[in-house]
Amino acid sequence: MSFAGVLADADVKAALAGCAAADSFSYKTFFKACGLAAKSHEEVKKAFFVIDQDQSGFIEEDELKLFLQTFGAGARELTAAETKAFLAAGDVDGDGMIGVDEFVTLVKA
Repeated sequence: MSFAGVLADADVKAALAGCAAADSFSYKTFFKACGLAAKSHEEVKKAFFVIDQDQSGFIEEDELKLFLQTFGAGARELTAAETKAFLAAGDVDGDGMIGVDEFVTLVKA
């Protein structure tokens, strides 16, 4: 599954370009730039299941590290600091993972 039909390729490319430098990733900026923040709850849930590479129902820290790569081949990995900050922002219940509802809330914040 990919983001085809959910996000415009040009928006994704622009969002990835905006955070190409290490330690420049902001989830709020990225979600707005790629167009995900403006999507319906159902479309955001579809995106969650693309990012949840192991289909566990959660996005774990290792999947967050590779977050940008799910949007485009050749995109960089998030730095350790970016990954930890992203996880802390989305992990509302403190279980060390981001569930689908937590992800929707994070995207829509």
